[in-house]
Amino acid sequence: MKKRTRKSVWARSLERSLVAITRSAMKTGARAVGRAMKPVVSRRTPPPGDGAWVLGIATGVAGARRFRLYRPPGVAIGERLPLMVMLHGCGQDANSFARSTRMNRVAMRERFLVLYPEQDRLANAQGCWNWFDATAGRASGEAALIMKMIDQVCLLHPADSGRVAIAGLSAGASMAALLVTRHPDRFRAVAMHSGVPPGTAHSTLSALGAMHGRRATQPLAATPLTMESGWPPLLVIHGDADPVVALQNAQAAAQQWADAAGARVRPSRDVQRGQRYAMTVTDFRRAGRIVSRLVEVHGLAHAWSGGAAQLPSSDPRGPDASRMVWAFAAAQFRA
Repeated sequence: MKKRTRKSVWARSLERSLVAITRSAMKTGARAVGRAMKPVVSRRTPPPGDGAWVLGIATGVAGARRFRLYRPPGVAIGERLPLMVMLHGCGQDANSFARSTRMNRVAMRERFLVLYPEQDRLANAQGCWNWFDATAGRASGEAALIMKMIDQVCLLHPADSGRVAIAGLSAGASMAALLVTRHPDRFRAVAMHSGVPPGTAHSTLSALGAMHGRRATQPLAATPLTMESGWPPLLVIHGDADPVVALQNAQAAAQQWADAAGARVRPSRDVQRGQRYAMTVTDFRRAGRIVSRLVEVHGLAHAWSGGAAQLPSSDPRGPDASRMVWAFAAAQFRA
């Protein structure tokens, strides 16, 4: 009996040890899984705020790409709303870009739809739009896919195809400008935030040179007559402390639009609101109509101006780029 008792004590001790080890392993595993799943959950969790967050897919010769559509609450039957297309930068996706820019919050207040195309990591490992790859044709393929997304949204959702604007950050800004050069009549306004003007690069190597301001910008294939009748005006926002994309690109983009339209530069004005970064605003106009506007934000690095705090490529100090982009587009919708 004593021998059986000693064995039973040993067995119980071993069982307790195994249970403790198992529980510890489960807790450690759960924490590891939680850390691994956090980016996935973040991508799937809708940005904060009321309204619908709709998933869509577009397919074409370049493959398939997902997109997200924000629809504000309370859209009436038969109502048609303006559409803002937002192209994310490298390292971002549709969800993170929506969270960073908080454009949905502006859309809910001002009542418009927001389309967020999303790059596939198989097409670019960093999640960048291949705006520069004219030689291999990836730029054309991705541009066509984004246009299909716009067509799909205008067909299936309450979007007004006559009031479409497009904006982007970094590689998204360059892709937005490329889209407008190919389909100028489809857009009423375009905004480039920290991007490279179209026609400046044609390959990965030339894109790196263009980002650092070491390549000449090619003129637009447009005349003052075609610019006036069918091209949207351009808003350029860029930080003068940007270490990734040189400020010269912003100046070149605004001048590129102005030269094609025969516009003249107007005196610059400095704007400072509260504790936000100061900015210098320069307009290029022709016959009283704005052709391009350059906003240089002093102290801003490579980040969305006025974006949400503690997110990559986002600077909360402002000024609020999302509000600026919408105000610029809304003025063209009213014109």
